[in-house]
Amino acid sequence: MSIPATMRALRQTSLNGPQDLRLITDAPVPSPGPGEVLIRVTAAGVNFVDLSQARGTFAGGPRPPYLAGIEGAGEVTAVGEGVTGLEPGAHVIGVGVRGGAFAEYMVLPAAGAVPVPAGWADEQALGLVVNWPTALAALKPLGRIAAGQTVLIHAAAGGTGQAAVKMAKHYGATVIATASPGKHEVVRAHGADHVIDSRGTDIAAEVLRLTSGAGADLVLESVGGATLDASMAATKRVTGRVVVYGVAGGEAAITNWDLVYKHQIHLIGLNIGTLIQAAPQIFGEVMGEMFGLLAAGVLGPGRPTVYELSEGPKALAELEARATVGKLALLP
Repeated sequence: MSIPATMRALRQTSLNGPQDLRLITDAPVPSPGPGEVLIRVTAAGVNFVDLSQARGTFAGGPRPPYLAGIEGAGEVTAVGEGVTGLEPGAHVIGVGVRGGAFAEYMVLPAAGAVPVPAGWADEQALGLVVNWPTALAALKPLGRIAAGQTVLIHAAAGGTGQAAVKMAKHYGATVIATASPGKHEVVRAHGADHVIDSRGTDIAAEVLRLTSGAGADLVLESVGGATLDASMAATKRVTGRVVVYGVAGGEAAITNWDLVYKHQIHLIGLNIGTLIQAAPQIFGEVMGEMFGLLAAGVLGPGRPTVYELSEGPKALAELEARATVGKLALLP
């Protein structure tokens, strides 16, 4: 397969947000280094990380101008030195720490490139290396979910939230989900027992009502802002856990006074990239469990909302406005 010298890509030109993504046609096609593979991108996942990077709020994020996008799926076209077990023609999905997924070609670390499951289109595998492992890590090794417990899942209509609802139900939990009113039916269809309006309801009061005053055993918190305080207030005292893995609604302040006198709970931070690097054994267990859930049919091919590459700014703006449901994909 001949690889062109240049390609179409979306370049982030400022830290003012996704409206400053620009489609360019002359980006150089990257070359895979040692331990890397080059893929022809057939589908790129749109994530809150991309928004955070575009606004300069992602810790250690790239400086503009840079090629945007971290999650890509497609066909291996070249392999770097020392790569074994991956040949050109294989279809994989992975995360590129250097970005560049919103393009016709991108480089991935070979060790983190996961085969697209047999019979799936590439875009159906989006979520396999970002959203689903995040949800599973929050539920299982960090959140210690158990049958009979109650879990509160925020942003339950999103890519991570939908997977979390399905998995929590599989593990025997009662699921209380939050979503905006137009998304409630989607969340119920994935198995949520109760759905709360994320915008117009006293979330903590409603969770306490649904749990007869006890609170949730586990909260999956991806929103932040004022919602973090509501999450902690909705959590069971002493034994309850809040796993924080997102900052979509902005930063929130919490003090030692809060934890001693107001919210006596376990507060756990999760960054899937850090988990992969600092606790590879735990991440390996998460991925093993996830492939078991795929084999059991608990998780299946995704049905992302697809956009053309040129519509990247629109897709990110709609994600930021919470106007989307499920996973979003750009098709180069």
